[in-house]
Amino acid sequence: QVQLVESGGGSVQAGGSLRLSCAASSPTYSGYSMAWFRQGTGKEREGVAFIDSDGNTRYYADSVKGRFTISRDSAQNILYLQMNNLKPEDTAMYYCAADLRGGRWVYPHHFGYWGEGIQVTVSS
Repeated sequence: QVQLVESGGGSVQAGGSLRLSCAASSPTYSGYSMAWFRQGTGKEREGVAFIDSDGNTRYYADSVKGRFTISRDSAQNILYLQMNNLKPEDTAMYYCAADLRGGRWVYPHHFGYWGEGIQVTVSS
């Protein structure tokens, strides 16, 4: 069982930056692919960024390419999401997910473990 805990969210003005962290409770985390998802009010949960277990493969949603960077520190069991040039449309609850169990990374139901989420609010 892997527990995931997000941190680093908050409120920021448009154009600002935040770095989200996701701490995993188990060293088995290092063997899992990981991702960040987000869910705005009244919207479906959408994939934001993906990283494979060794950090060599990364994918991003078109809406965040060039602004967000996913990375991981397997020694510390932490996943990161650096978010720059934030826009009001980035406002959402952000979740980290672990263990892609087959299928495309953009679909939430393909992941086995989830954090509780953390709020990011971007004001114009």
